[in-house]
Amino acid sequence: MGKTKAEVEAAGTYAKQILNRLLIDLSWNSSRLEGNTYSLLDTRRLIEFGEEAQGGNRLEAQMLLNHKDAIAFLVSAADEIGFNRFTILNLHGILAQNLLADDAAAGRLRRIAVGIEKSAFHPLEVPQLIEECFNQVLATADAIRDPFEQSPFSMVQLPYLQPFDDVNKRVSRLAANIPFIKGNLSPLSFTGVPRSSYTDAILGVYELNKVDLLKDVFIWAYERSAERYAAVKQSLGNPDPFRQRHREALRQLLGDVVRGKMDRKMAAAYIAEWVKNNVTAEDRATFREMAESDLLSLHEGNFARLQVRPSEFAAWQVAWENKELTFPVPEEKYDTARDVVVFWGLDRDQRIRCIISEEALNDHFRGDNRNKLEVFRENRPAIEEIARRKYLSRRIEPDGSVLIRTADIPY
Repeated sequence: MGKTKAEVEAAGTYAKQILNRLLIDLSWNSSRLEGNTYSLLDTRRLIEFGEEAQGGNRLEAQMLLNHKDAIAFLVSAADEIGFNRFTILNLHGILAQNLLADDAAAGRLRRIAVGIEKSAFHPLEVPQLIEECFNQVLATADAIRDPFEQSPFSMVQLPYLQPFDDVNKRVSRLAANIPFIKGNLSPLSFTGVPRSSYTDAILGVYELNKVDLLKDVFIWAYERSAERYAAVKQSLGNPDPFRQRHREALRQLLGDVVRGKMDRKMAAAYIAEWVKNNVTAEDRATFREMAESDLLSLHEGNFARLQVRPSEFAAWQVAWENKELTFPVPEEKYDTARDVVVFWGLDRDQRIRCIISEEALNDHFRGDNRNKLEVFRENRPAIEEIARRKYLSRRIEPDGSVLIRTADIPY
């Protein structure tokens, strides 16, 4: 259960593949279990467009955004995270950002006494004991090799210890995903878990020292999550009649967004206003969701249907991703250890390492039996443009570099 085709790949490979979906699913469900009232659609708009729900609670928005950042931290640092102080302290620091009375308490072990709402349970109060038990919990968790034992262990022990001033259960739910992210297994997103069931299970741990109900919640939740993230075979479905009916309107709206070089916030506001003025009341919610989904799925291989020019799409990508890649100063070298040419670009003041393989130079730029640096310099503009497109499409390596393989070049 939970196995994926990426099991033998580098840590975090599968989580990176489903990151956009995971950010929304896990952020919403974990926050929902804390009583957050944002809807799934509002959560999606907040995470993908930075648009807060009208009349929404700022604390709830902060909770969701903190979840997003914390999940991104776990996925981006998949080869470094684990049940260690670095991971768990920083996980709390991100989840608790701007939510605690004492800002300095984010990422710091508890120094004060705390109580548990609706429970007679009293956690440890002595800071030295909290630190000692925290280190022991981490050491024990780290020694567990089975991810399906390691994950529920953290869900039990971290809330029971209450090592932080607050936000302990949120830390435990995201920490429960550490073994799944590192092992390229399906993540645990708590999809469909009733808040009452989760609360009763945690109270059973607090007051009765019984884990049976929480174990049942974990098994049920993981089965649901694994099913949700299971690979779906590609197939052709029946055309969506709603999409067919609104085809021209969708093309016009999304084309306006691209030609207008709108960033995420501008696009969200523009779409909302356009839908209000141009779509009937009964169709507005579905149309808006469809337009936002289509916008998020735009890439270099499907934008022509909007009747926009390549230059317009490239300019919009810079605004949309808040990224750019320029090559103001030629700088390249041949890496004999990897048989690649390394060259450097700039995203504003950040240096971006770009790489093109010897195979790509041979296959597409007539590089066989020639000096590879000379081949690169002769074809520099074309190669830089390929690197720029990959970077703006976020098709980058785990270390942030851009690697051009022979399969990346369409000619």
